[in-house]
Amino acid sequence: MSEKTRAKPVPKLKEPSFLRDVYTGRWLVSPMSAAKVAILVILAHIIWEYVVPVNWNPIRPFLYLSYKLPASEVVLKEASYKLYGPTPSYSEDDVIARNIRHFFQGVHKTLFPNEPRFLRYGKGWLDLCFVAYFVVVFSFLRQTLTMHVFKPLARRWGIQSDQKQTRFAEQGYALTYWGLASILGLYVMSFQDSWWFSTYPTPNKQNLIISGIVRMINLPIEYPHWVMRPETKLYYLLQASYWMQQAFVMLLGLERPRKDYYELIAHHLVTLWLIGWSYFINLTMIGTTVFVCMDIPDTWLALSKMLNYLNMDTATAIVYSAFMVVWTYFRIYLSARTLYSVYNDYHKIPAYARTFYPSRGHWLVWWMQCHVFAPLLLLLLLNIFWYYLMWRIFFRTMRGVYADEREEDEQDEQPPIQDSKKD
Repeated sequence: MSEKTRAKPVPKLKEPSFLRDVYTGRWLVSPMSAAKVAILVILAHIIWEYVVPVNWNPIRPFLYLSYKLPASEVVLKEASYKLYGPTPSYSEDDVIARNIRHFFQGVHKTLFPNEPRFLRYGKGWLDLCFVAYFVVVFSFLRQTLTMHVFKPLARRWGIQSDQKQTRFAEQGYALTYWGLASILGLYVMSFQDSWWFSTYPTPNKQNLIISGIVRMINLPIEYPHWVMRPETKLYYLLQASYWMQQAFVMLLGLERPRKDYYELIAHHLVTLWLIGWSYFINLTMIGTTVFVCMDIPDTWLALSKMLNYLNMDTATAIVYSAFMVVWTYFRIYLSARTLYSVYNDYHKIPAYARTFYPSRGHWLVWWMQCHVFAPLLLLLLLNIFWYYLMWRIFFRTMRGVYADEREEDEQDEQPPIQDSKKD
């Protein structure tokens, strides 16, 4: 058969790049694709809300908090709280803690002057829809900030290496998230009994100032924590979305691996374990405090690393020294106190809470102690591992060597996965 008579192959239809990005998971690294997914969900919600003549909107749980509780149910539950233990004084004798708490509550009254008094939310499986949607949102924010904000800033501020530009951008995103999450966490915690350093009446009538985390485990006021203020539930689900998205980033290699790659993977998985388990067994008040204790020191770490990439040695040394103090208090001292409290004082939990009664939200039976203790122990061990590395970095910094040894000996040939096309 001649070349002229040979049949030409039928060209394959080109698959739309957006659909390919969706089912391959490329939206995790393509801010435009992530934005399209997020916008499509919003459009679907609007169409279903105003076009489809059905009362129930299946898209709504992706965009809004679910399980709003009737005011009558909230009133009954809050009336029973006084049966569960003494009322904390919220550190009224501590001027700094009192003023910070009053500041956040004042901001809330200014922003929401007409908020219903008994606006509360419960929990359920539809909360996973909200988490899934904001995994997409955080993917868009992460790639947009790193690729289009912090990486150009790194070039403008004189960072020449592409590897360092990428690291600077990653830390810029981390600083943005952890800084905002720290403020939001303090704001949320200011309405909770887990507010830091609350003065608590003990059985021998002595005032003992202890961490809100430890106090809440010793005496779980208002347990089960399944009647939540809207900002508390929003904060908790956003944290779950952020850490889920970060787990995808690590597992799919979207960031250049460091020497402690496997420790970071373990940290992300343990964090997700803590988030999911504490939410499921109604210990969200304790979980909120743990979040704050993680986010505040991480904010200082991200800032010190950004200053290091900019070769601002004096500022790096000052910020890193402050970071060591903050990390020691939050990630080591409070974590160890919490772990000891779970081990030593679990039997002090009131009898009503030490029952297996899921319909009433009670899960803290005797064997649940292991399920609370294990992830906290793993988290403390990881903190101690990093604490050791941080002291080595600290002493090197005092000698004038400004570098994170977890990032040494990295090669530039394999850049982290980036979006190779412009959408």
